[in-house]
Amino acid sequence: MYTEKLMKRFMAPQNVGQIKGASGIGKVGNPVCGDIMKVYLKIENNIVTDAKMKTFGCAAAIVSADIAMDLIKGKTVEEAGKVTNQDVLNVVGEVPSQKIHCSILAKEAIEEAIKDYKKKLEKEAMLKAKK
Repeated sequence: MYTEKLMKRFMAPQNVGQIKGASGIGKVGNPVCGDIMKVYLKIENNIVTDAKMKTFGCAAAIVSADIAMDLIKGKTVEEAGKVTNQDVLNVVGEVPSQKIHCSILAKEAIEEAIKDYKKKLEKEAMLKAKK
């Protein structure tokens, strides 16, 4: 069902965890399969300096989220927001067709974390403007 490459990454994911004081946090889930992904971003000077994830789901979900974190580190917020599920799949390699949604979930989790980051920035700007 899964390739050797996918299973190797599943056995040793590199971006599991959370970031205290994260700049942005995104959480998404798929009610059909039950996968849940939570993404933590550390953003400094508009660059994603660190990205961690916690995923409750199958091997494809864990690997998709883990690889998505690698793909956005070092990118600007705008570049990170443009990472597609196909970008994730290009690194993951072959996955069963019924598991492609895992890469979409990883992309959506990143988008939610970026939205959260932008909301925090807007809130800070409003507080500064009131002073």
